[in-house]
Amino acid sequence: MSTQNKVEQHTLFSEDIQEPAQYRVLLLNDDFTTKDFVVAVLMAVFHKSHDDAYIIMEDVHKKGRGIVGAYTYDIAATRCLQVHEVARQNGFPLRCVMEKL
Repeated sequence: MSTQNKVEQHTLFSEDIQEPAQYRVLLLNDDFTTKDFVVAVLMAVFHKSHDDAYIIMEDVHKKGRGIVGAYTYDIAATRCLQVHEVARQNGFPLRCVMEKL
């Protein structure tokens, strides 16, 4: 006696998978935060090399704002909070903002 079981499976995926939205993170210039501190923050919080951090810091100083990078919402929001926390602990009014791309 032989038993044969046939199971047919059909799986249809019609969901559209979308990439998460990206947010640009920017540092804003002020008259009190030192250039060295901005470079240190870029290296510590955003893991930038010294050369990259220096270039971004010069943009902040000369243009009024510097683009740090593009991240998903959670990462961008966390990094902005970290910048604000470190700046306040050191007595600087450095501001970090994010804008949707």
